[in-house]
Amino acid sequence: MWREIEPDQTIHVDIGGHKVVAYSFGQGDETVFCLNGGPGLPCDYLRDAHSCLIDEGYRVVAFDQLGTGSSERPTDPSLWTISRYVEETEKVRTALGLGKVHLLGHSWGGWLAIEYALTHPDALKTLILEDTAADLPLLARELERLRGALGPETVAMMLAHEADGTLDHPEYQAAITILNYRHVCRLREWPAPINRSLADWNMGPYGTMQGPNEFLYIGNLKDWDRSQDLPKIEVPALITVGQHDEITTVCAAQMKRGLKNAELHVFPNSSHMPFYEEPAAYYPALLGFLAKHRG
Repeated sequence: MWREIEPDQTIHVDIGGHKVVAYSFGQGDETVFCLNGGPGLPCDYLRDAHSCLIDEGYRVVAFDQLGTGSSERPTDPSLWTISRYVEETEKVRTALGLGKVHLLGHSWGGWLAIEYALTHPDALKTLILEDTAADLPLLARELERLRGALGPETVAMMLAHEADGTLDHPEYQAAITILNYRHVCRLREWPAPINRSLADWNMGPYGTMQGPNEFLYIGNLKDWDRSQDLPKIEVPALITVGQHDEITTVCAAQMKRGLKNAELHVFPNSSHMPFYEEPAAYYPALLGFLAKHRG
């Protein structure tokens, strides 16, 4: 089960003249390399949910992506592209001497993991895609469906605010809050690592790449779609998703159909954070997959 653990090592890596900070836990021969969501979030929430894998003999590595957490925070929007983050991920992997890894990507980190797997296939032992998608136009349609459940009047209100650029209006923010508690984390009290990451969110990368919130994709990733390229990924894959996830089971099923060697776990009482919402089901699924592909 998750708990907050101090890293055994904190490593600074130079990425194109900027400092990126990585965190390493444990000394195992098998490495779980974590790519967190956002964009623009520190890695705390995903790092603290997975550092406990050291109990099973794994090494766990996470890093604050450029622009987040303890890493440098340049303001040049040209830096906020998925291709640059792919090369950043590769430089962290090689700088730390990780060899082949079990690559675990959550949410935006899953898009990054898919792009990385297609670019650097020889770096992977397995691919773990958590609460994510391979097709953002499909996801955008699914998000419209989810917010449609708020009712036509609320949807009309949200569309009007989006057209007017008044996304900070209290009634619009109230609707986003409802969606977050339905589809991002359904716990009454959100765990400290989630709150810590959210409190330090850099909206520069997020707004440039995704958009102003979790339910409006208008950034430079809005047309990203690797669904037709999934058959090129040869390594075993695990897909996990919450039944109530903002990145829906429809998106997960599409990835399952596209990948050659994938298994899918749906957590019935979770949304976007099964490792916090449903840990008694989540960790056995993850550890069972990893155990099958050790060595």
